[in-house]
Amino acid sequence: MKVLVPVDGSKYSEEALKIAVDYAKTKGANIYLINIAPFIEGIDLEISASDREKLNETFARRADYIVQQACGILAGEDVIATCRHVVAASSVPDAIIDFAEKENIDLIIIGSKGLGKSSRFKIGSVASKVVKHSPCSVYVVKLPE
Repeated sequence: MKVLVPVDGSKYSEEALKIAVDYAKTKGANIYLINIAPFIEGIDLEISASDREKLNETFARRADYIVQQACGILAGEDVIATCRHVVAASSVPDAIIDFAEKENIDLIIIGSKGLGKSSRFKIGSVASKVVKHSPCSVYVVKLPE
């Protein structure tokens, strides 16, 4: 069983990691951790090409850091994971879904909200789109409010 956990450093993705640990230990699942780094293109932006490049590099470094932190948590639980960041040219949900399709993922464990959460919504836009368009089952992790 292949389980994908998109991580963003939020408390919701930390809870998703705990559930992934359980899947790895009880079901022998292979865990894949990803963070989607946004990619800023030059269309309609009033920043120079070099500033845009620096911004993209900052996003990529942050994505690597978040994934490595999550991999460290799994390693502390004696769970081996495939860890990587993905650059999304279009959207975060599309990148998660594309990764799941490409890697033949069986289950996605995703936090119901991310870092940019709004208390008005019960489920974030990324999780909602992943649930709607995923090629596999999706386990949405919620926390008590």
